[in-house]
Amino acid sequence: MLKLPASLGRPLRRTGLQIASLLLLLGLWMLATLFTEADILPPPWQVFQRIGSELSQGDLLRHSLITLGRVFAAFILAMAIGCAIGLFMGLHKTAGRFFDPWLLLMLNLPALVVIILCYLWIGLNEVAAILAVAINKIPNVAVTLREGAKALDRDLLEMARCYRLSRRVTLKEVIWPQLTPFIAAAARSGLALVWKIVLVVELLGRSNGVGFQLHLYFQMFDVAGILAYSLAFIVIIWGIEYGLIRPWESRVNRWRVV
Repeated sequence: MLKLPASLGRPLRRTGLQIASLLLLLGLWMLATLFTEADILPPPWQVFQRIGSELSQGDLLRHSLITLGRVFAAFILAMAIGCAIGLFMGLHKTAGRFFDPWLLLMLNLPALVVIILCYLWIGLNEVAAILAVAINKIPNVAVTLREGAKALDRDLLEMARCYRLSRRVTLKEVIWPQLTPFIAAAARSGLALVWKIVLVVELLGRSNGVGFQLHLYFQMFDVAGILAYSLAFIVIIWGIEYGLIRPWESRVNRWRVV
């Protein structure tokens, strides 16, 4: 009997479990359609046909790319600022205690309030849309990186000081490798949160994007259209997760394998 190597067998088993999980979810969806009307919950094949129709017309691709651009812009801005704030608060205890109420305030400020204020103060434009999303995500990134900075190996930091390493070298060779799990966690949760907030931003003040289309189909009570755009963009996010974030996380954490 042919036996697969362990390095190949584990990924195959993991992929098989994930496919089985998706098939089960699809089966539950099909089962649920037996007890509801098609206008309320359309069957999977109807939604997939709608995705194909929207793709052939070009609308789905155009609106998805617009939303994806906003997601990337807000995500990069939030990660950059949030990492800097979290690292600063984690490495400097006094500053961390001083700014902790600010961080707590931002964490509990409703996303809808931030979006409305940005639109009122800046205007109904791209800058306000991207800034509103980034502001909502920055506190979450900062909290994650702050806890990561607190968990840094102090002996390694002391060794870096003894060898008089520059701040740049210390950050690159001592601090950054230890923070990669926290950065990956912030990136993964951030991507999921950012694109959801982007949809709200588009729904409230943009004339294009997936959120705008969802609002349009909501007004028309077009459930198939809502599910088609939602599933299509979820697939895009899955592609980013499995194609970019997870491979990067595996690569940067390779040094941890003994």
